[in-house]
Amino acid sequence: MGLLLFSGSFTFVALAAFAEDGWLPWWLNYPGLEVWKFANLFIFIIAALLLHRRFGRPIREALRSRSEAIKRELQKAREERDAALAKLSEVEARFASLDAEVAAVKEKARAEAEAEKQRLTISTEKDIAKIKEQANREIESAAKAAKHDLRRFAAQESVRLAENILAREIRPEDDTALANRNLQELGRVQA
Repeated sequence: MGLLLFSGSFTFVALAAFAEDGWLPWWLNYPGLEVWKFANLFIFIIAALLLHRRFGRPIREALRSRSEAIKRELQKAREERDAALAKLSEVEARFASLDAEVAAVKEKARAEAEAEKQRLTISTEKDIAKIKEQANREIESAAKAAKHDLRRFAAQESVRLAENILAREIRPEDDTALANRNLQELGRVQA
């Protein structure tokens, strides 16, 4: 290939040199019909034919495989487009029924809110009743505990006051007489 191009260039140079030196007749170098142009064209066509013979099949195979790949991609794109159009029609259908769905959802939410409100009201009333009952029990328990504490306090104070009175009024001889009498009574109870 390179040799042909080189020889075509050489032909051009040679013919141009012959034309300037007068070796070629004037009609071979007539403006627009120069022989060297036709020689270069001939060499180019031969080079193109040789290149086609050598690289034509691989180029055709590459172009055919590229063409098939493009066809497959186009088919895939058509399928994706059809799927997208189907999805679009589904979305448009849902969008058309969106107002009805929104109204249904609002009505359902309102009904659920009303039911929840009633449930909370009933639950709150039950909780209030439980709290009142528990408070009453706690009040009663606190009252019983306070009464018990008051009785214990009264008993302790009575004992303390009695001890004070006894400590002031009992002499050591009275103490001995009381102890002897208690011992005699204990002896009778055991016997």
